[in-house]
Amino acid sequence: MLDINKIREDFPILKREVHGKPLIYFDNGATSQTPQIVIDAIVDYYTNYNANIHRGVHTLSQEATDKYEEARIKIQKHFNAKHAYEIILTAGTTESINVISAGFTSLLKEGDEVIVSALEHHSNIVPWQMMCEKTGAVLRVIPMEEDGSLRMDLFDELLNNKTKLVFCNHVSNALGTINPIETIIHRAHKFGAYVVIDGAQACPHIKPNVQELDVDFYVTSAHKMCGPTGVGMLYGKKELLEMLPPYQGGGEMIETVTFEKTTYAGLPHKFEAGTPNICGGIAFGVAIDYMNSIGFDTIQARENELLTYATEKLLQIDGLKIYGTSHKTSVISFNIEGIHPYDIGSILDKLGIAVRTGHHCAQPIMDFYKIPGTVRASLSFYNTKEEIDVLVTAVTKAKMMLS
Repeated sequence: MLDINKIREDFPILKREVHGKPLIYFDNGATSQTPQIVIDAIVDYYTNYNANIHRGVHTLSQEATDKYEEARIKIQKHFNAKHAYEIILTAGTTESINVISAGFTSLLKEGDEVIVSALEHHSNIVPWQMMCEKTGAVLRVIPMEEDGSLRMDLFDELLNNKTKLVFCNHVSNALGTINPIETIIHRAHKFGAYVVIDGAQACPHIKPNVQELDVDFYVTSAHKMCGPTGVGMLYGKKELLEMLPPYQGGGEMIETVTFEKTTYAGLPHKFEAGTPNICGGIAFGVAIDYMNSIGFDTIQARENELLTYATEKLLQIDGLKIYGTSHKTSVISFNIEGIHPYDIGSILDKLGIAVRTGHHCAQPIMDFYKIPGTVRASLSFYNTKEEIDVLVTAVTKAKMMLS
């Protein structure tokens, strides 16, 4: 069982007030909060061994390098990658996707087809559109159902021998839908297509096993997993990472440089040009340790309990509609009839409650529902039923004020 009081003590920000009210943080889909142990790891780096990595023979550089590479191994083990060098440390999910799309820009040709789902965040749409504009490849879209699930029957119709890439999120950031990525990967591989899974919204709740999934590329960000901003992961199968050209040139990603010819370093350094977010990478490893110390089975059970409770309570408010009712995790995206989501969010903020309003960088989903956006309450294991009760009371109050 989760000792929620002990868990909440790990997060110093949960003690603060907003507008004179205790902070209630329901914007975990945008970024999770950071436990003290992760904050301490960042402070420890800058206090005790701040130095550049991989390049120095002096003690501080060696210590920083060892800590950074230890974090890579932690990430490898967490996601069950076969090799540590299959883990590329990036600035986050968005950069990870751009590394892949830029690489395939040199590999695709006019008439090739790529498939994206209708449930994607803009960061898993725009890079592929840019890739298609440069290559002449054609972008196809898996349509969605009213309940927020994907039309898997139509996915089968889209797949053909021209399909080269399929990209899909593991969990929708706007609706919380858990997509059937195992099925997507299996069906795409039958046509020889590679699959890229955006795991940013899934990894705080689910522990993916990349070898078991047989996924070609899997990407995520630390800041949604109790880690710092500005750091993330790109997993790729060894042979595919070796096939892709470097994303950018600079220090660290080279083997030899002359004015006549440059040769590139092996994995993972081929994709890690320049000085990285060293303390961020180290803290990412600490955040993974923290979440694993709680246990993802425990986290899932806790969050499913909170999701069920919040859904039942919110649906008791007249005129409230929840978008995305398929198999899902930890996200409730809702509107109240006749009221703009921004107005509800503004009132909730005055009551100390942090939610997200708008299109959540998923405009095609909002266009599908013909709405300007939603109020999104996204839950984490450190939230409580008491906080949900306050949210429900506040939404009810907001409705009365705005009706």
